[in-house]
Amino acid sequence: MEKSKLRPWKLLTLGAVFGAALVFAAIAGMRYSDSRPFCSMCHVMEQAAITHSNSPHADLSCNECHAPHNIVEKLPFKAKEGLRDFIDNIRGIDAPLRAGMETRAVINSNCISCHRNTVQGVMMAKDYCFDCHRSVAHQKKLPVSFREAADE
Repeated sequence: MEKSKLRPWKLLTLGAVFGAALVFAAIAGMRYSDSRPFCSMCHVMEQAAITHSNSPHADLSCNECHAPHNIVEKLPFKAKEGLRDFIDNIRGIDAPLRAGMETRAVINSNCISCHRNTVQGVMMAKDYCFDCHRSVAHQKKLPVSFREAADE
């Protein structure tokens, strides 16, 4: 009876290397699909990418604002919203895609999460941070005299 040429430790090592490569590939794919270059590949998102690149949040990836930070929540959310955006894009919708109610809640939660030190005790006049601070993420800053609300 001939013994297998691959010993158990070789199989474990090969499995660990393959598993690690798979994890690193998944992380790289997730990071890339969170990025402005990826999001702007759809023609309806080009303007959002341009205005975002000129904003105070230009150093953030799109999904640092537009997706949950918790990976367990992020994966199904990103799949569902990405599919919705993809379908709208192939249907030929030319208007910029608008955030749905679930996305609006995620964006608002992320605003509060990142800016918790500056928003403590703030009484919001509207439902979402971006109702007053709409131009922060996707517009150049306007001169103070043209702002409807402070955006700093």
